[in-house]
Amino acid sequence: MRRRRGRKKATGTRVPILVVAVLNARWAVDFVHDQPMSGRRLRILNVIDDVTKECLAAVVDTSISGRRVARELSGLIATRGSPGMIVSDHGTEFTSNAILEWMQKTGVPWHFIAPGKPMQDGICEAFNGRMRDELLNETLFVSLDHARDATACWVIDYNSCRPHSALGYRPPAAYAAKLTAMDDPLRATETLRGSPIAPPVHPRQSDRRAPASGG
Repeated sequence: MRRRRGRKKATGTRVPILVVAVLNARWAVDFVHDQPMSGRRLRILNVIDDVTKECLAAVVDTSISGRRVARELSGLIATRGSPGMIVSDHGTEFTSNAILEWMQKTGVPWHFIAPGKPMQDGICEAFNGRMRDELLNETLFVSLDHARDATACWVIDYNSCRPHSALGYRPPAAYAAKLTAMDDPLRATETLRGSPIAPPVHPRQSDRRAPASGG
């Protein structure tokens, strides 16, 4: 019988990407696919804010190239501001010359997850799964316009009405508004520096009590 070998263990340490708890700290981009009644394949480009869990864009079309991705991201930056980082897989649209040129022009850092490790982009993967379960698998699109309208309505409901357990059971839009209200000059300065904001470390106080005064 073939001898069973031991399982390989990962070497080194797995350090997560530190994310500042502010708007636009990190965006995640990914595609989901569907097929309407016409038989043509639909593609949906999802852009997610990893901190607020908001769906910033859900672009529906039959074909979305790398140049189209760059154009949609530029439109988001014009209305929302520039992200500190964008995370994606190694899809051909994200590794195209159009995206590489866009990265050099805008200066936005782009992080590619490891091949075969979709959970390194787990927030976007969870959003894609929810979209497929609640929208794509439950709706039969009769046309491209129908798919765009239904997707837009679902995204509005997701951002404005759905409570999210990771956000203290607030909808993503409400949580984003709270972060905006809590924003201050110190937080903005730290964000520009690109360093994570952590609570200050207080020195450990001694457990010994001062002796009581006599009398």
